[in-house]
Amino acid sequence: MNLALWIAQSVLALALAFGGSPKLFGGKAKMIENPKMGWAADFPDSTIRFIGLAEIAAAVGFVVAPLLDVFLWSPVAAGIGVVALMAGAAMVHARRKENQAIVANLVFIAVALFVVIGRIISPLNP
Repeated sequence: MNLALWIAQSVLALALAFGGSPKLFGGKAKMIENPKMGWAADFPDSTIRFIGLAEIAAAVGFVVAPLLDVFLWSPVAAGIGVVALMAGAAMVHARRKENQAIVANLVFIAVALFVVIGRIISPLNP
């Protein structure tokens, strides 16, 4: 179980770090350049950067903190944050009728819930 949780945490961390970096460091201008990121036009730059920061913070919470043996509760907190973030994203995509993006959001939610429940049942082994 621990191995499956670490794999899930690592996959989420990679996806969130890669997805959050352009939002945090490029902002709205960078997002609008990508045709798949049309939602960015509906939000101010500060909101897009905050979303990027939240995604990168979750990535750190899933992997870095536990590896450094600090904040061992961080995968649970990161998972809850990702569920909330992706639920909000799914609502935005639903409003824009972007069904493929909703499916991706639901996959993120499912994997994050797996981590949350798994880490509550089977905490990190020191």
